Amino acid sequence: MAFTGQDYEKVLKTISIERANKLGIIVLIPIFVFFTGIHVFLWRNNMLDYFRIDFSPMKILRDGFLFFIAFLIGIILHELIHGISFALFAKQGFHSIRFGILKQSLTPYCHCTEPLQIKHYLFGALTPAIILGLGPAIAGLVIGKYWVTLLGIVFVASAIGDFMIVRLLWEEKPTDYAQDHPSEAGCFVFRKR
Repeated sequence: MAFTGQDYEKVLKTISIERANKLGIIVLIPIFVFFTGIHVFLWRNNMLDYFRIDFSPMKILRDGFLFFIAFLIGIILHELIHGISFALFAKQGFHSIRFGILKQSLTPYCHCTEPLQIKHYLFGALTPAIILGLGPAIAGLVIGKYWVTLLGIVFVASAIGDFMIVRLLWEEKPTDYAQDHPSEAGCFVFRKR
């Protein structure tokens, strides 16, 4: 879709990756306290059982390694979910999706090369936080497995950049358009005049 100067106003909306990373660490604390508090309330002794049953340094190392692998896989899935969500609404589908890593901050990204209506852009921005973050955090509370809740906590906090972009776009008209910036975290908004 072509946006001509007389029909649309073009506005740049970006976030700082450094600020997002710092904010993610700060936000992790209340999210951790909130979900861990609920987990302890619901499952009391279940969390302490981890340290009482077969507790050993090897178990801690093994579980820490498995958690790290799950985290790495989750990072890949996070970007893939962005891509799939954006592709659902892109005219060229998955042909409009690019993946990469910002070298200066080692931050993985998913980039949609074509403009999407803001309501669709917001859907694509929030989907990974819901599927990988809130979903596991709540599932862990329901089934009583804290490591599932903990993964959810980590992926809610790791989506802070997505939440920051959603905040930038929240008051835009849902039927206007957003297009990913080619080299920065954020997008161009095309507002209908």
